[in-house]
Amino acid sequence: KTAYEIRLSLVGSEMCIRDSSKFIRINNSEEEMNLVTVCGHNTTMLYHMLKHYYLHMDEIFVVLYAHHSKDPIIEQGLEILDKFNLQPHEIIVDEPFNWEKVTEYYNEVKLLKPNDWWIVADDDELQLYSKPIETIVQECEEFGYEFVTGGFVDRIGDNGDFPKITKESNLWEEMPEAGFFRYPLSKACPNKVTMMKGSVKVCSGQHYVEFPDGTSSWGSEHPKRYPIEKNFTQVHHFKWDYSVLDRLQQVGKSSIGESWGEEYQLMYDEIKDNINTLLSNEIKKTDKIPPAQEIQFKKMIAISFVKHG
Repeated sequence: KTAYEIRLSLVGSEMCIRDSSKFIRINNSEEEMNLVTVCGHNTTMLYHMLKHYYLHMDEIFVVLYAHHSKDPIIEQGLEILDKFNLQPHEIIVDEPFNWEKVTEYYNEVKLLKPNDWWIVADDDELQLYSKPIETIVQECEEFGYEFVTGGFVDRIGDNGDFPKITKESNLWEEMPEAGFFRYPLSKACPNKVTMMKGSVKVCSGQHYVEFPDGTSSWGSEHPKRYPIEKNFTQVHHFKWDYSVLDRLQQVGKSSIGESWGEEYQLMYDEIKDNINTLLSNEIKKTDKIPPAQEIQFKKMIAISFVKHG
């Protein structure tokens, strides 16, 4: 879909989580709806992420993933959590950009309540469902489905801008463009497992379910998967703010195999290559070298958004 078509399709689906009431018990059961997220490297989107889910969850589990004992995300994270009357489930100090570890934390936390339903979302992912989540859970319980899937919708500012996001920002207005460009840029897997039973184990990146026999949910269908014809969760990915370039470069330089540093370096390099093209065209047009700050990385994303979105 084009960005315009996606924006039109959001009119109904946004309401299903953003304006619904607290999770409704199914058949008077004691099962709850929980959220787990891991916040590491920076806390730019954490406030907005919690605001998106807060009213709809019975419990929220936040793991603060610090890279050293004095990492500022600890203090920043605690301050944000306090605004929602939350405490961190755990503060981890571990090597940076290790997504395998992040997935381990998700699976460990979910096992605290293996029979409950869980939404798993990174701190820059805001999920939207095609119907109320309690309806989806009721159908899952009735027909034996154990997990719900979806895919990335990349969000970005007007004209490919990388906006600066603060607590006062409205993410949907600051990043109104919706499209699909991360996979074309770096072949990053766009699939996500978004909601599941606590006993369901997700694989690295939360892209698929990992089963005890060593197989995964990769493929077009699985008997335990809620049918995509009934719901394919929109995972709005608010990754592309003003801090993204620094993050891409840092992860790209990472020596940790699990960080997929090559994938991030691919994204960074394509941005850089397109900036060089823009710079060359600007010089030809004006016969002058423009100030460096005028040749911004964000223009590359505007090009890629039109090309791949």
